Amino acid sequence: MVSRPAPASTALPSESSPTTSEGALPESGRFWRELLEDVRDAVLVQDVDGALRWSNPAARALFGGGRPVLTAEGPDVGHVEHTGRRFPARIRTLPGGWHAWTVISPVAADGPRVDGFLAASAPRLASARGRHGTAKVIAEVAAAELADCVFVLLPTTRGRWEWWSCDHRTNHGHGRIRRVPAQLAPVLAGTFAATGEPEAKVVPEEEIATLPTVVAGRLAVHSSVTVVSLGLDGGAGVTGAVVLGRRGGPAFGDDHPRAVAEFARAAGTALANAHRYARQEEATRGLETTLRPTPPPEVPGVKFDVWYEPSAGLLDVGGDFYDVLPREEGGAMFVLGDVCGKGAEAAALTGRVRQTLAALNLVERDNTTLLSRLNSLLITGGSGRFATLVLGSVQAAEDGLGVTLASGGHPAPLVVRRHGGVDEITLPGTLVGISPQARFAETAVRLAEGDVCLLYTDGITEARHHERPSDLFGDERLRELLTGCRGLSGREIVGRVRSAVRDWLGSGTHDDIAVLAIEASRPAQ
Repeated sequence: MVSRPAPASTALPSESSPTTSEGALPESGRFWRELLEDVRDAVLVQDVDGALRWSNPAARALFGGGRPVLTAEGPDVGHVEHTGRRFPARIRTLPGGWHAWTVISPVAADGPRVDGFLAASAPRLASARGRHGTAKVIAEVAAAELADCVFVLLPTTRGRWEWWSCDHRTNHGHGRIRRVPAQLAPVLAGTFAATGEPEAKVVPEEEIATLPTVVAGRLAVHSSVTVVSLGLDGGAGVTGAVVLGRRGGPAFGDDHPRAVAEFARAAGTALANAHRYARQEEATRGLETTLRPTPPPEVPGVKFDVWYEPSAGLLDVGGDFYDVLPREEGGAMFVLGDVCGKGAEAAALTGRVRQTLAALNLVERDNTTLLSRLNSLLITGGSGRFATLVLGSVQAAEDGLGVTLASGGHPAPLVVRRHGGVDEITLPGTLVGISPQARFAETAVRLAEGDVCLLYTDGITEARHHERPSDLFGDERLRELLTGCRGLSGREIVGRVRSAVRDWLGSGTHDDIAVLAIEASRPAQ
């Protein structure tokens, strides 16, 4: 049933008696009209002949004082149509054959509205990744609602624009074109230079003709071509524009310019974020390359094996570290340590410690002196952080491998003898970076061929069980594991430790982990 629109009236159906029983509500039209005045949903009242007789303030605000048409689609559902838009409604039968129509949603069911379009666009723009991916999504979303053909133009190197396109015929496109001089394309040039609020401007036909054929050929067949700026982000230095070609009328009617401007603002923000994230990822990769330990080099008479696994975080580096630095006279200096804390700040201090030791190694060979100077430099640096570490040197000899060790408050190294047994190398020494009066001692260990000295951080012994978080892997469990590694190589021992700790952790999180195995091997002849 399609009703006939009629002038609004304040008359509502009523009975002769204001009440029917004790506690019942009055049935006068005035009572119900006053009651519905504050209802947030749009409500319209239709008389027995199908004429619209009354609407509440919410309905008058939604339809702007116009005369909507009410169409029933069933006994209790229908829609209200106004200015080409259809709103779903619920119908309730009133006494005397009248009906109350309540609009279910203020968003038209069959015609896009600017706010709905922008709300739907926001998640897609936010989820786009990278410059290329974001520009592609901007073109896709704009082509779906704002235009029949869309070009996203971004400046690139060597006087060129990079472009992404989307339309209903050829779908996506991507490439680079030469920039058109400002004197030939003043509207485009002005749009790229704009720093204010986005505003769509008409691109004249003669200006379109100056563009390279790949763009001009596709835009020339459209009756309306506009361009809008993507804005300028001072930090990212992002500039860009979206060119919109339409064959028919604007999808949003008189509200179309607002839709274009609001979309361009959101798209510009998404693009600026993509640039910012790209710079952060580039910086992160650079830091990881600089801070992440490199695989140990080959040194005569010794084999080094490592397990390095930082805890989850922004950087794939952490507070645990190791280094092996060959020496010109043969042998090598090695270090394994743990900077207190987590995250980027701990990783940065780790880098300082490693760089400092690498520099000191060029002029100093005594392990305790190296620790003392590192201690002084950390205190002078004023970071307030400290480190624990084991530092030493190795030198191949005829009867095995000579190892000297010095410690700064670190867990004791363990030596797995090839023929059985595990020795703990007790090393006195205080934390590095805490006190100017710190003292460090050194000891020497002889490794026969096949013996393995294992250095590790507390990420091993303090690993928490995946089902019993209060249960740590512990020193005793580690020693028991190593006792069963008789005759194994350094690589095999590291593998067993890794497997046991990972099984212990399960899918749970862990602290930074670093393990360095030093195995005495037969020197190359």
